[in-house]
Amino acid sequence: MRHPDPRVAAVHDLSGFGRASLTVVIPILSTMGIQVCPLPTAVLSTHTGGFDGYKFVDLTEHLEEYIGHWKSLGIGFDCIYTGFLGSPKQIDIVSGFIEEFRTPEQLVVIDPVMGDDGCLYSAVDSSMVGEMRGYIELADIITPNYTEAAYLLDIPYRDSIGEEEVKDWLIRLTERGPGTVIITSVPDCKSNSATSVMAYNSEDGRFWKVKCDYIPTKFPGTGDGFTSVIVGSLMQGDSLPIALDRAVQFISAAIRASYGHKYPEREGVLLERVLGNLKMPVMTCTYEIL
Repeated sequence: MRHPDPRVAAVHDLSGFGRASLTVVIPILSTMGIQVCPLPTAVLSTHTGGFDGYKFVDLTEHLEEYIGHWKSLGIGFDCIYTGFLGSPKQIDIVSGFIEEFRTPEQLVVIDPVMGDDGCLYSAVDSSMVGEMRGYIELADIITPNYTEAAYLLDIPYRDSIGEEEVKDWLIRLTERGPGTVIITSVPDCKSNSATSVMAYNSEDGRFWKVKCDYIPTKFPGTGDGFTSVIVGSLMQGDSLPIALDRAVQFISAAIRASYGHKYPEREGVLLERVLGNLKMPVMTCTYEIL
């Protein structure tokens, strides 16, 4: 049955403080006219980026009953969108959820959250990387950052990479299952003041690129925001390059709106100041076809 508004199952953790995961996913998708159905994998007092002593409640043992209730109600989803998963057990449960609820028209988006800046996050080990390599086979779209793409392909991380090599990475990742791969935070080998988002759609064989000006700051949660805008745009009927453009412009605007203020970066971008941008029509496009 077609829903009046697109319905997305959002499989992420929930932090009481700090703009990341569900506290970013829900407002972005809701602003874009998407019904968000959270499947929380854990509840934290704060997110883990920069806060000490946070309290963590693991919901793994409750996930199957939670999913079972949804199944008993006959709830369906236009998209399943997953982010950070904390253990092989969670990957196993969520894989089963995707397989059980999947329909031919449904979009499955996996953000394989594992690390950044060449390193794995403290909660991720090599066994999780191996599990993630299998898990992405279920996806229609994956959105790894440059570090995560290297780990998925078991390629050593380095600070510089050429455009043709990134295109090879994109093709190799689609060969593992997902039809579309989007790699964020790709370093620009020609400039230290820019990065890029690069994408490949294996169905039509086209590569896309959107450049991003480098801003010397680091806010947690921007990856969650980026993929959420991608999901919302595609659910609204946008093409892949338009979705890429909207996501890059939105996150860039959020960072610029936040950068001039004096507050701890660990709290995330000032999301509330830019949510209205998501309701504006696409005025300019900066994507390139490669």
